[in-house]
Amino acid sequence: MSDVRSRSYFLGLLPLPERQAVARALRTETVGGLVLLVAAVVALVWANSPWSGAYEQIRDFHFGIPALGLDLSVGHWTADGLLAVFFLVAGIELKRELVVGELRTPATAALPVIAAVCGMAVPAALYAATASAGGGSLRGWAVPMATDIAFALAVLAVLSTHLPAALRAFLLTLAVVDDLGAILIIAVFFPSDLNPWALAGAGAGLVVFHLLQRARVRGWWWYVPLGLAVWALMYNGGVHATVAGVAMGLILRTIPDPGEKESPAARVAHLVHPVSAGIVVPLFALFAAGVSITGAALGEVFTSPEPLGVVIGLVAGKTLGIFAATYLAARFTRARLNPDLAWADVLGLSVLAGIGFTVALLIGELAFTDSQTAEHVKAAVLIASVLAALLAAALLRRRNTIYRRLYEAETVDADADGIPDIYQQTGGPAAAGRGGQAT
Repeated sequence: MSDVRSRSYFLGLLPLPERQAVARALRTETVGGLVLLVAAVVALVWANSPWSGAYEQIRDFHFGIPALGLDLSVGHWTADGLLAVFFLVAGIELKRELVVGELRTPATAALPVIAAVCGMAVPAALYAATASAGGGSLRGWAVPMATDIAFALAVLAVLSTHLPAALRAFLLTLAVVDDLGAILIIAVFFPSDLNPWALAGAGAGLVVFHLLQRARVRGWWWYVPLGLAVWALMYNGGVHATVAGVAMGLILRTIPDPGEKESPAARVAHLVHPVSAGIVVPLFALFAAGVSITGAALGEVFTSPEPLGVVIGLVAGKTLGIFAATYLAARFTRARLNPDLAWADVLGLSVLAGIGFTVALLIGELAFTDSQTAEHVKAAVLIASVLAALLAAALLRRRNTIYRRLYEAETVDADADGIPDIYQQTGGPAAAGRGGQAT
């Protein structure tokens, strides 16, 4: 019997259930990414128009419940409040990957996790080196670390690039691990004045949330008020409130019980994911991406150490970190690259991962309290994301003929039984071991 490990392919054909789950997740992210692009463009045009004063007035307008410590501006409500929904979805996706997805076993998780970790570490190191050399602040080291999956998929949709499922799944896994890294960074490195009693209350709320899940209690009237209470306590506790969303996403049960059509996590994701991708993230972008784009501001991006470090970190750091880590991990394990693909495809995907919009903007706001530096860093995130998108487009479009052929082969269903024919071929790619990822 041949060694299965010796026949495993990196970026080979995904198992059918995983392919279907990835397709569902990315379909929503792609539509949301297009809305995100529109929101970012509207924000930039509005903030640089004669009506920029109205934009700032709306963004800075305060409302809320002061007695509960929740008197926030519109901009802060979108960053601290609405983004908790985005991170709830991120927590659900992370839990799914850990329980039933590509991260469920060390063998399948090793390569994408190594790539993602290096794709975070190298940008942070390049930022630190650039900022230190220019005498700038090191507080922005985490800004270029995260990939914006929605923005990246929107670029692919605009280009009409037919990436095969394995490449899209690899990009999704990178983004999920990136999100986990960003969550940990926000929680550990960017707390405000800590309130132990409020944090204890948030912790108690999460314990109750877990017990309700263990007891199989159903009904939104239990979870929505509890979730809002946990969010408010987390915010008043001094930890960024989006961490509450992640924690609840990780607590939700991912595996359905016998006789249960879908798990609570799947039900919540089905309901909330479109809201997150189509409303929450675009609204955050609308009030976070409105930066002044003038000749002087653009000059600051490429001459000031902090924004320059962000550009270098996202465009060069992401590419170098992900590609080098992936190549070396595959080089020194028994995994082999799918013979239908080339390392140029991994390079294109690595460049695409340099699009770091939503989380990068959020961390930029948390890292820099000086409004002028924060605006320059935001401009740097936008410019770096556009540069990464253009470079990735040039690389991926060159290979689109191959991608289209692989994509069509994955989706042909001649007998209309709902299962692509490639999964029913004996002796075909699936049987030859290409259903596995790197081990």
